[in-house]
Amino acid sequence: MLSGTFSARAYSFFDTLMWIACLNLLWIASTLLGLGVFGVGPATAAAQIAVRRRAAGDAAPLLRGFTRAYFRNFSRANALALPVMAVAAALVLNWNYFSRGGGILAQLMAAGIFVAAIFMAGTVCYVFPMYARYELPLPQYLLMSSRFAVRHLAGTVILLFVSAAVAYASSCIPGLVPFFSIGAWLYLTGWLSQRFFAANDEAIAMAAHPAAHPALQGASTA
Repeated sequence: MLSGTFSARAYSFFDTLMWIACLNLLWIASTLLGLGVFGVGPATAAAQIAVRRRAAGDAAPLLRGFTRAYFRNFSRANALALPVMAVAAALVLNWNYFSRGGGILAQLMAAGIFVAAIFMAGTVCYVFPMYARYELPLPQYLLMSSRFAVRHLAGTVILLFVSAAVAYASSCIPGLVPFFSIGAWLYLTGWLSQRFFAANDEAIAMAAHPAAHPALQGASTA
């Protein structure tokens, strides 16, 4: 029994690693297909849709589902991703400019931009997982992601830690980047985000209909 359980877990682990490696290659190829800037958004959207389906137990072929989602969401995902990339570029340029300044004002500006960049990084971790889960007007994704990042700080810290860990591992072992790094970040942040969203949806449903939940119903009549 123990041997069978170990074999099943080992198979699941290596199957997930292979899936992540394939996702990584698909993301890179799709990004290049979109000439880089115009491929990032659709590739990320397709990846997060694939991650959500896998997290839900859907065993559909990755290549077919990814390709379909990439082309179906090409325009809409670009409309979501391009403003985010523009803001990220502006933050990086401004931080580089002010961090080189010698005055107190310049250092304060650099510190403020750094804090804003961390907040944006936490928000970005949620944007495309939320895109894969909910049908919202495009501006609402950024608004709702930023609110979710603030209201669920523990989850946001976890996502930022995962992002930093992947970035650190990739800097130490650059060979991970073309095979695992991007896919691992997409999978881990997407999988965790879907768990956070599901818990939040359940909490909202319980608050809206407490009588429908047996534990709450028993507590209210006690």
